[in-house]
Amino acid sequence: MQDNSNGHNESTPLMGGRSNGASYEQEEPKWKSIPKRVLHLTWATLTSSYVNVLLVFVPIGIIAGIMSWNPTAVFILNFIAIIPLAALLSFATEELSAKLGQTLGGLMNATFGNAVELIVSIVALRQGEIRIVQASMLGSILSNILLVLGCCFLSGGIREQERSFNTTVASTMSSLMAVASACLIIPATLYAVMADGKPAHDAEAQKTVLFLSHGTAIIMLILYILYLYFQLYSHHALFADVENQEGGDESEDGNILSPFAAGVALVFVTILVAVCAEFLVDSIDSIVESAHISKTFVGLVLIPIVGNAAEHVTAVIVAFKGKMDLAINVAIGSSLQIALFVTPFLVILGWIIHEPMTLQFQGFETIIFFISVLIVNYLIQDGKSNYLEGAMCLGTYAIIALAFYIYPDEKAGDITAETVKRFFTAH
Repeated sequence: MQDNSNGHNESTPLMGGRSNGASYEQEEPKWKSIPKRVLHLTWATLTSSYVNVLLVFVPIGIIAGIMSWNPTAVFILNFIAIIPLAALLSFATEELSAKLGQTLGGLMNATFGNAVELIVSIVALRQGEIRIVQASMLGSILSNILLVLGCCFLSGGIREQERSFNTTVASTMSSLMAVASACLIIPATLYAVMADGKPAHDAEAQKTVLFLSHGTAIIMLILYILYLYFQLYSHHALFADVENQEGGDESEDGNILSPFAAGVALVFVTILVAVCAEFLVDSIDSIVESAHISKTFVGLVLIPIVGNAAEHVTAVIVAFKGKMDLAINVAIGSSLQIALFVTPFLVILGWIIHEPMTLQFQGFETIIFFISVLIVNYLIQDGKSNYLEGAMCLGTYAIIALAFYIYPDEKAGDITAETVKRFFTAH
């Protein structure tokens, strides 16, 4: 009896130690437990990616902007700072999407998937930098469908001769991209027909294109909403393969942050991106003069590379693992978000804040966009990819980047913020 009681007494402290520890944790004051929890989640978030080592540039870039350092230094520091912030946005979005399910997860990805481009563009639009906004939108689309998709095909073709993917999903997305390119071709063509190089006709053409852009933007937003309904509800089964691949990743990931913590992280990182973007845009004029590069090149090549850094890495990794459906969904799906959601949203926002943001991209830009969409449609129509197709995409993107590097801004804009403002002031 005594032995049993002793045995009971020996075992009881072990169990009791756990229960006492648990009760101790439960009874621990909130002012102690909450900071520990916050520090733990912060550390887990910061160690989620190797690229987060670049976060040291965030405070340096902000300080450089506040203290008005050399504009080139401010641009470079904030340029680098936005790269890890984009990665954190992607991480927090994935964590939140994993908890909210397919419907809300899809909406969250649609909202925050291109948050960097959206924030930079809003800042530039508020400052009247219409060329930066238009170039960054087009550059984001081109970098996704050529640079990111090309790297996916290349990395996927390293381990296998060919990779297969869902042709129905890919063709649906590429068809929507063709529609988006038509939405840019129509305003540019209308302006070219109406202007005729005459000042009076030019002013009337600007007013007409602005009206057309507002109406087209509303229609494009409706098409984007229909696409979300198509993907998440009515034709949900078509995207089953992509979702199964995503589900495999979510079983390993998406277990670090709670929905509340992920939401707080999204808000905090978005604020930091907005601050860095403000200093980045402010320094563009000076760096354009000192480095002798065009605003079009900055918006079309440099800013999209920063904004798509996180998506780029994610897409390449999943393509290397053979998950081509998911890789294509990331690359082309992100382009669709820019073309059918972000760009028309900025047109509507410009309408609200009285900035003449239009869909009238220049003829050279529009032709390049159309050719790029055409090339991608040809490459994905057979439902297979290899490293040579990836090299084709990368080669095309390199040629486009080189063309815009030598393309002067004077030739880039027949319609600018200043000219339209002067028109509406006079009328």
